[in-house]
Amino acid sequence: MDKILEAIQAEASGEEIASLALPESYRAVFVRREDAAMFEGVASPDKDPRKSLHIGEVPLPAIAPDEAVVAVMASSINFNTVWTSIFEPLPTFGFLDRLGKESEWGRRHALAYQVIGSDAAGVVLRTGSAVRNWKPGDRVTVHCNYVDDQDPTSHDDSMLGSNQRIWGFETNFGGLADLTIVKANQLMPKPTHLTWEESGVNALCNSTSYRMLVGQNAARMKQGDTVLVWGAAGGIGGYATQYVLNGGGIPVGIVSSPEKAALLNELGVEAVIDRKAEGYRFWKDEHTQDDGEWRRFGKQIRSLVGDDPDIVFEHVGRQTMGASIFVCKRGGTVVTCAATSGYMVEFDNRHFWMKLKRLIASHFANYAEAWQANRLIDMGRIQPLLSAVYPLEGVGDAALRVHRNDHEGKIGILCLAPREGLGIDDPEKRDRIGEDKITVFRRHGG
Repeated sequence: MDKILEAIQAEASGEEIASLALPESYRAVFVRREDAAMFEGVASPDKDPRKSLHIGEVPLPAIAPDEAVVAVMASSINFNTVWTSIFEPLPTFGFLDRLGKESEWGRRHALAYQVIGSDAAGVVLRTGSAVRNWKPGDRVTVHCNYVDDQDPTSHDDSMLGSNQRIWGFETNFGGLADLTIVKANQLMPKPTHLTWEESGVNALCNSTSYRMLVGQNAARMKQGDTVLVWGAAGGIGGYATQYVLNGGGIPVGIVSSPEKAALLNELGVEAVIDRKAEGYRFWKDEHTQDDGEWRRFGKQIRSLVGDDPDIVFEHVGRQTMGASIFVCKRGGTVVTCAATSGYMVEFDNRHFWMKLKRLIASHFANYAEAWQANRLIDMGRIQPLLSAVYPLEGVGDAALRVHRNDHEGKIGILCLAPREGLGIDDPEKRDRIGEDKITVFRRHGG
């Protein structure tokens, strides 16, 4: 691994990188099958990822003809990292076992451990015999859509494939490691003006937000739309806010602190609601929602932007879905991709059907959507949400912060990269885009 890192830092040619020997094992973050029941009886908030996430050497598997080996310079923590680490809503080894039954290559994934992580930026080291668009030495980012190209549904929209998976969550050999194994159709060009850690935090959340708002498969935001964004300073919310601004929409950002409100103001968001400062409680008790709070919330939104939201960008789930459905404009759209506060949602169906609203499900992004989202990052139209950086050894602490929602934006993890600030290929472009714009979440996140 030392020789591989030296070659990358020396900007060795593709031929030189291809000639380097690959190690038999590599350093990785993993969970163990034997630990899957370790948090039984523990309340979800009290489950500690530091107890289940291990760092050590794992064997490097053989690669399939359509795969590549990538040296991971940086990765990031996503909510699925936390879910895997606390074995919620169920242990992810069931995903690996199902993949293991599909093919000879699938059997590699059904192991006693799972290397996790669904983001990566790095350098291609090897490609399988069927790979034609990528070669050793290419600097890449990795998106997490693991596609079965033999499923006919995947050829309409790969996210509709019956066995579509998320790499590093529903597969093995994820990105929180010094090496990773990915399909060639997960690879995208690394943004040339960003560091490794800035490049390594975007693909999962940025692509998800792009599909929800911009692509043809979900809300299809247009200029002038008012868009309510829950968690507008968080992972997917921070990208969503930028897409609303970039696409001529009017964002209403919901945050949980004055510091996050100030961050949105710096991004250019004028309408910001600090839900904690306002004291919103959408549930009277565990079983009863408070429609009076819904009405107060809707009134505040109208006072800020003069109208109800055309689109509600929803990913909180149980705590907020009732309010989201209620405040959405007549004929408007609620688009949802997650349920971080609980997936058994409830809402008043009268305000849904009688006002002809739409509820659209969205999940990650297909390759075309991820590619376009990555292109906008490379153009400097959308900025990375990097707010903090940890070494690979600190992955447990970083995951705990995400579990507790004690962060803004995205937390980056240095894998092979020995320090921050490396990997910028086009400093002139970085200067044109502006250091202050690129690093706004880092300056606020700490």
